[in-house]
Amino acid sequence: MEQVKIKLVKSLIGSKKDQIATARALGLNKIGDETIQPENSQTKGKVAKINHLVELSKA
Repeated sequence: MEQVKIKLVKSLIGSKKDQIATARALGLNKIGDETIQPENSQTKGKVAKINHLVELSKA
C-alpha cells in the first residue's frame, strides 16, 4: 500500500478545535512534526480538513 508523509508546517494556535483534534489524531503536535500514514480515504479526508497547515510528500 502507498504511504504518504505528512509534515505540520504551520502552528495550530488559532485553529478550530476540530482541526486541532484532526492534527493530533494524525500524530502532529508541534511545527516540524512528521508522520507516515497509509494513503487511503480516511487519511485523505483528515488531510483535506487541515491542508492549509500541512505539507504532503510520498514516503
